[in-house]
Amino acid sequence: MECKIKNEIGTVYITEDVMLKVVGYAALECYGIVAMSSKRAKDGLVQWLGRENLTKGVQLRLVDDMLDVDLFIIVEYGISIAEVCKVIVETVRYKLESMTGVKVRRVNISVEGVRV
Repeated sequence: MECKIKNEIGTVYITEDVMLKVVGYAALECYGIVAMSSKRAKDGLVQWLGRENLTKGVQLRLVDDMLDVDLFIIVEYGISIAEVCKVIVETVRYKLESMTGVKVRRVNISVEGVRV
């Protein structure tokens, strides 16, 4: 998936990999998130991902010229999960829209684990 943005100067193409990295780094900036996770569909095991693999904890879907973002995260124990998710949604939406110009329709978060 590639996003295309046209303006008076020309056309800008933004690859999916760039958008995945923007989302991953924006999410990791948020207080309370420990790591991104990758869920293996085959056996349901959750893998913790470092910064080099953070894009595997993000999925993007283009719906009506807007993006749906799915995040799979691990949070820190003792922190309000609802508040962490609220901040992540706001931060990811703002960063992705301001850096790429692509409109975000929805940010879905799946909390895959808690680190003690």
